[in-house]
Amino acid sequence: MSDDAGEDASRPGDSNVADYKLILRRALDNRPSGTRLKLAAALGKNRSFVSQITNPAYLVPIPAKHVAIIFEVCHLSGTERAAFLEAYGRAHPGRLRGAHREARTRVVTVTVPDLGDDKKNRALEQLIVDFAAQLARYAESIG
Repeated sequence: MSDDAGEDASRPGDSNVADYKLILRRALDNRPSGTRLKLAAALGKNRSFVSQITNPAYLVPIPAKHVAIIFEVCHLSGTERAAFLEAYGRAHPGRLRGAHREARTRVVTVTVPDLGDDKKNRALEQLIVDFAAQLARYAESIG
């Protein structure tokens, strides 16, 4: 948890914390079931942590180091990302720097077999995206 967890709940940024949590919750509500569990696993946390960071009633802030992972796993649209970052920036001025704002990416094309079923094909694509995100985090951690 963040150092901010025990601070007074009447700080001016609190409505902004609720704003970005509401944006995240709405985005997650429109994602496939299991996304919250994937997010918890990617963050190395349990599901209750995801419930707290997506509940506007809990004013515990989302740690800045989790923002890029949230964007990766939850596949926030450009509009959702912009709204989230704007509210996060109001709530926590200066907390998001460089790498946390938008990671530079490049496109790699991978040819895979057609599994003959849209649901299976989407699951395979998601597996590849998740694997690539894990590889990127690993590569970043080893320098």
